[in-house]
Amino acid sequence: MSPTANRKVAIVTGAGSGIGRAVAVALAADGYGVAIAGRRAEALAETADAMGSPHTMAVPTDVTDPASVAALFAAVKDKFGRLDLLFNNAGTGAPAVPLEDLTFGQWRAVVDTNLTGPFLCTQAAFRLMKAQNPRGGRIINNGSISSEVPRPFSAPYTATKHAITGLTRSTSLDGRAYDIACGQIDIGNADTAMAERMKAGILQADGAIKVEPVMDVAHVASAVLYMAHLPLDANVQFMTVMATKMPFIGRG
Repeated sequence: MSPTANRKVAIVTGAGSGIGRAVAVALAADGYGVAIAGRRAEALAETADAMGSPHTMAVPTDVTDPASVAALFAAVKDKFGRLDLLFNNAGTGAPAVPLEDLTFGQWRAVVDTNLTGPFLCTQAAFRLMKAQNPRGGRIINNGSISSEVPRPFSAPYTATKHAITGLTRSTSLDGRAYDIACGQIDIGNADTAMAERMKAGILQADGAIKVEPVMDVAHVASAVLYMAHLPLDANVQFMTVMATKMPFIGRG
């Protein structure tokens, strides 16, 4: 019997740093076989070292490329035989400049990574989860609190994160018949490299520059684990995990 035969299996995209790395480490500690995906092989190797598990595979992946996504899921099927959890986490932003100054290339890069990427991964997960035995699995999308409200000069990021909410709902609906559950975690100011600018001071809607509180990224990993631990007949549709005192409630 394969040493991974009785393990639940997860894919984490954007696993080279930040939230993706924290979630991958938590899943490995929880006993999952974990495939970590991201564009940078060196960063994935650092995540794999932090996981400290023999039941790990690092697959350099460009989620905007259908062939690269297909290769990721084929590698997971070949090594583990199934997929129980997909954490769609890979994401990027555009420069914080006035909307009219964004280039088409900047817009397209965010849309391709933040929206097309999760769609391609979800599509591949559906194909695998529908065909495996036992059937089904869970998909968790990283929506961000920008799925509800924007920051100044964030049109590409905010638009794609609003769209992720639609993808989450459609995935949840379309997956019902196949025991595929889908939920979304909206994260506010987890303390990662991306949040360093929050601690230095960031532009607010009223034009002020203010330091924003952050929270330990471990709380995000714990929330994802809670969602993942549910049986497939129960689902967290949407969850917000945020630094308590960040200016989200009452933003503007």
